[in-house]
Amino acid sequence: MEKSYIHIYNKLIELARNKDLYKDFKNQDIFSDRLTFFLIHFALFFKVFKNNDNRKELQDIYDFTFRQLELSIREIGYGDQSINKKMKDYINLFHDMIDKFHFWDDLKKEQKQEIIGNYTSNSKNSSFLLDYFESYLNSLKKNTLNSFIKSVIKN
Repeated sequence: MEKSYIHIYNKLIELARNKDLYKDFKNQDIFSDRLTFFLIHFALFFKVFKNNDNRKELQDIYDFTFRQLELSIREIGYGDQSINKKMKDYINLFHDMIDKFHFWDDLKKEQKQEIIGNYTSNSKNSSFLLDYFESYLNSLKKNTLNSFIKSVIKN
């Protein structure tokens, strides 16, 4: 089970490390910024693939991904108490993103830009980020969940 989801997790990590996302940052990018971008990618991933057919699979991906995030936070050196608090914060942030992105296709450009801007307040260029995430969303829609699990992704 878990081995097949590592491709998705690694792809999300790769996307969150995209240097273009950080080029207009007011300050140097930090771990929390990278995690925010990771969670935005992951929330959009869920938005596209969430349906009754994928319910169990997405729950497994969710569990695997947050387990991997917890391990990454432990590697940074946070203690057990702060890890629990951080994970709770990150999970709440993710669920907030899921709520905001649920009706994404019905929103106007300005509303989308505001949502992205709220999550990426460290960036000066929310219009670039909006274009980036719209492009990412479109690329997700061109693929299947199975193609991500098997790491056979069409560009």
